[in-house]
Amino acid sequence: MSLFSSFFGVKAQADNVIELLSPAEFISCTNHDDVQFIDVRTQKEFAAGVINNPINLDYYQQKTFLEGLKDLDKNRPVYVYCQAGGRSAKAAKILKKNGFQKVYDLHGGYSSISKR
Repeated sequence: MSLFSSFFGVKAQADNVIELLSPAEFISCTNHDDVQFIDVRTQKEFAAGVINNPINLDYYQQKTFLEGLKDLDKNRPVYVYCQAGGRSAKAAKILKKNGFQKVYDLHGGYSSISKR
């Protein structure tokens, strides 16, 4: 493998990274009105409490979830969370696959915030 291809291979991997944020980092980053911020929990979970002011795009409602992504700017950072971290990790991968440049996921999900 040449230096050229290994350099660009590393770059491609770095571009595909989904960054996990601690609860404190996540709250700080999403505490702004202009943030692209998605809660992928169900309506029932969403109604029980949220972090800051997210858009609710239920991951289990895949058609609605994917339609909702069309309203977001792929060049701006997107923050995503679910209840415990599993659904948001899957949602984050879908975001990256659909061309979103910077995706941030809450490590441990909403439960990591509500336990504080």
